[in-house]
Amino acid sequence: MNTAANVNVVHESEAQRQHARVKIPAQVHYLNKSREPIELSLSDISAGGFSVIDKQHALQIGDFHKARLQFKLDSFNLGIDIEFQVRSLDSDSNRVGCQLHNLKPREQATLRHLISAYLGGELVSSGDLLSTLQRDNFTKARKNASGGNAMGVFGRLKAVTFSLAIFLVGLAAFGFIFKSVYGLYFVTHAQSAQVNVPSLQVTMPREGTVQSLIGVDGSVAKGAPIASFSASMLEMLKGHLNDEQLDPANVESLFGKQVTGTLTSPCDCKVARQLVADGQFASKGDVIFELVPQNTRATVLASFPFRNFAQARIGSRASFLVAGEDTPRHGKIVRSSLHEGGLKSDIRVEIEPEQALNSSLAGQPVEVVLDRGPSFDWMIDQALAAGR
Repeated sequence: MNTAANVNVVHESEAQRQHARVKIPAQVHYLNKSREPIELSLSDISAGGFSVIDKQHALQIGDFHKARLQFKLDSFNLGIDIEFQVRSLDSDSNRVGCQLHNLKPREQATLRHLISAYLGGELVSSGDLLSTLQRDNFTKARKNASGGNAMGVFGRLKAVTFSLAIFLVGLAAFGFIFKSVYGLYFVTHAQSAQVNVPSLQVTMPREGTVQSLIGVDGSVAKGAPIASFSASMLEMLKGHLNDEQLDPANVESLFGKQVTGTLTSPCDCKVARQLVADGQFASKGDVIFELVPQNTRATVLASFPFRNFAQARIGSRASFLVAGEDTPRHGKIVRSSLHEGGLKSDIRVEIEPEQALNSSLAGQPVEVVLDRGPSFDWMIDQALAAGR
């Protein structure tokens, strides 16, 4: 076995990496402190530094210089600009060891290519150098969590906070999209709705003024007086007087006389609205009071487009929110018909609430929603059934 060592190759250890040092014919050109050009022959070189023979003793340990490495290749000369620092000095052999500093990536790639080609016994051509310079010869440094670049407590807290914020934004976006899709496919909204209370109307029998007799609570029994009215005698006898009785003196006399009467309740009711104020003049047939029977439950009347016929069927569960309230209520559709009883494009439904509505809410606008999606109760029942 041939165990002879290659005397042209020397290994050195630097920063936990092994650099092959080879003897390549080259020259080092630099300016000394007096700005005089100096040319030294290269003894050997590696990717991390080089050595020269300085018989003039122009270099001292610690000196920092800018120089140019001049390589003499077969078909051309190659120059590389470098910066170096003197690290060692052997006075017996005049050998000076230098370390390369601030070597740019392109120069590093060129120098490593020259060393690799020399070690492999290959010829270096201009095409090889151009190909080396065109490609990316470096990779990113490995992350070392235990090194000096590791994040501190505040850095990690900032990273966790940012990640959490991004997660919450994504979660909110997902929730918004899910709610929009769910509302598009499973939720139906009424076009309009209001609280409906069947009412009775009390009208004015004669032209005259009205005075309410209702108490503070607004409740009245069947047949009890709810208001008094006063009308002129001329109004009472209109249509019953002949031409002889319509002389100016008689008309003036009849006009000055007043006749009073009372309006009575047709049921055990509660006054929902008084449409004519006390002392105000009302014509014959004007509605004075709207009465609501005491045993009548308020319902909700809602209007849906005809295309929602399948959803607004009798027995469907609905949720609704009365204007002025914060909590939604629930009910069931008990009647369904075409709006105004004709061939219209809207469906009119009546919803019976699960909890009684106050009759004072009559006429209040309501938002009605039909949710035909899967409920949590249904999902729980299915899960329990599967478990059994």
